[in-house]
Amino acid sequence: MTLVGGMAQSGTPAHPGAGGSGCAGTRPVAAHPQQVKKGNWLTHRLDAVSLSTKLISIILVLLLVSGGIIAFAVRQLVSAYIIDKTDTQLSRQSTLVLNSISELQQSDNFGTLGLIDYYVQIRDSDFNITSTPVVPKLSDNVISEPVLPVSGSSGGVEFNKPYTTAARVQMSSGGDVSRTSLQMASAPWRVIAVKWKMNGNGTTPATTGVAFIALSLHDMQDTLAIITKYFLVVGIAIMVFATVMATLAIDRTLLPLKRIEKTAAKIANGDLSQRVPPAPENTEVGSLSSSLNQMLSRIEHSFHEQQETTEKMKRFVSDASHELRTPLAAIHGYAELYKMQREYPGALERADQAIDHIEKSSTRMASLVEDLLSLARMDEGRGVNINQKAKLHEIVAESAEDLHALDPGRSIRLGGITVAGGDAPLVSGDGTQPMPAHLAFVPGKVENVTLQGDPARLRQVITNIVGNIHRYTPADSPVEMGISVVPASLHLVDLGKMPSTDVSLDQFIQAAQVAASTGSGRRYAVLQVIDHGPGMPGKARQKIFERFYTADPSRAREKGGTGLGMAIAQSAVKAHHGLICASETFNGGLTFTVIIPMPEEAPQASPSSDGVAPAKA
Repeated sequence: MTLVGGMAQSGTPAHPGAGGSGCAGTRPVAAHPQQVKKGNWLTHRLDAVSLSTKLISIILVLLLVSGGIIAFAVRQLVSAYIIDKTDTQLSRQSTLVLNSISELQQSDNFGTLGLIDYYVQIRDSDFNITSTPVVPKLSDNVISEPVLPVSGSSGGVEFNKPYTTAARVQMSSGGDVSRTSLQMASAPWRVIAVKWKMNGNGTTPATTGVAFIALSLHDMQDTLAIITKYFLVVGIAIMVFATVMATLAIDRTLLPLKRIEKTAAKIANGDLSQRVPPAPENTEVGSLSSSLNQMLSRIEHSFHEQQETTEKMKRFVSDASHELRTPLAAIHGYAELYKMQREYPGALERADQAIDHIEKSSTRMASLVEDLLSLARMDEGRGVNINQKAKLHEIVAESAEDLHALDPGRSIRLGGITVAGGDAPLVSGDGTQPMPAHLAFVPGKVENVTLQGDPARLRQVITNIVGNIHRYTPADSPVEMGISVVPASLHLVDLGKMPSTDVSLDQFIQAAQVAASTGSGRRYAVLQVIDHGPGMPGKARQKIFERFYTADPSRAREKGGTGLGMAIAQSAVKAHHGLICASETFNGGLTFTVIIPMPEEAPQASPSSDGVAPAKA
């Protein structure tokens, strides 16, 4: 039985073969709709894969491709090296083999040759086979011969140029052939054709011919198979190791993104207080986390502001409706009463009373509507022109005169403001004791303080404070009004955005202490109106700037208050980027503090005696 196997013949002259056919001038064919849908489906499926899976898959594909290219390159290199060594051996030892045919036959008979054996076929000058003196024999009586040109034909073979040809395997009938022997016999051959000449003797003439000398490439195939198995085993181990390490590394790398994802899910559920865990800002994730946290802070701040604005609007509409209903009901009631009693005796006197009540209710309603309009305009950023010059010392002096006109028996003192307390002791009713830092009134001359602002609105602020003192404190309780310019180290801080609480006032006082010790800081106009009346509890002071808030509603209506005065004062001060606070007066009472930033180019304030208001003991 004869088999033909092995590698395709290479290195031989090219034979003409069937030519390929092609089409010229073809045009592209439009994709079928089903193909487009299939592509879209594949894209959607890929988009549904997680990022970590995509990264791991990309790494594995790159490793697989790189490993395959390296294995292919190594196989080609080893194959070329072995073929080159075989060609060198054939070229250099062809003459020795021809001259040692008898020795090779004898060695072959004894089976002392190695796995790579020579095959020799002798032909005459016309390429007719004359003999095959050396044919390697393998185990299991298997014979492997190279496929050579037929007898009498050169087959286009070039002399002294090795080429590769397939093997023809012959096996004995009825014998069991091992797989190893069959693989060895099926290995291709490397063949070289050389000319040879046999010198004749006295009886035999000299002859010439062609000798085909071949060596089996089984060693090369065996080496390539070992290399392939090695790369396969190592490649599988590397793929497993790379999969584990890539999974751990990518999971570790994407852990901040997963945290961001969980934080985003919590925020989506309504928890705006969540923040992305910080990371070094020199990394992409760290920069993203920082940007997201800033964005979340702004969103949360805006959301809370919107909530507060909505709540204030609801409360404002409710309170305004309630406050307007009272004077409207009074007007409507007295008008109906007048209609009912105008035919009775004494109708004229009752009409005068009704008209008087109607006038009072309409006056209250007009005042309420005016205050509401003022608040609405300031909420919209209108109604305050801060591009004017406002002389606070004149406003304070005029307000003191107004209060003196309302309450002639009240003692009113004017002066300045300074930062006191801290390490300095203050004298109290119990003796000398240390007091925390605070703003203290210093009686004396009033400084000329001019700043950039709306004098009408600032006058309204002081008037509302003075009006509260007139309505809610005894007419004989003393009042102090002070104004000074105080430097404070509050860089890049907008007082208008700070809450009107004692904490904000303490922060300003601490900044003023820092400025006093360092000699630097921005200048602020500080105005205080101090009364020694009944004062207000802490909870009430926290609500004093809320709209329509009155500690005693019945007394407020009796005194003509609307509950909007302090809200208007707060809005006006905030429009000037300032701060207004209500704090407890030492030894009882209420202190209103107004702090407004001075322009940087404003000159220093100078003492003046023009701001002293008349005072009556």
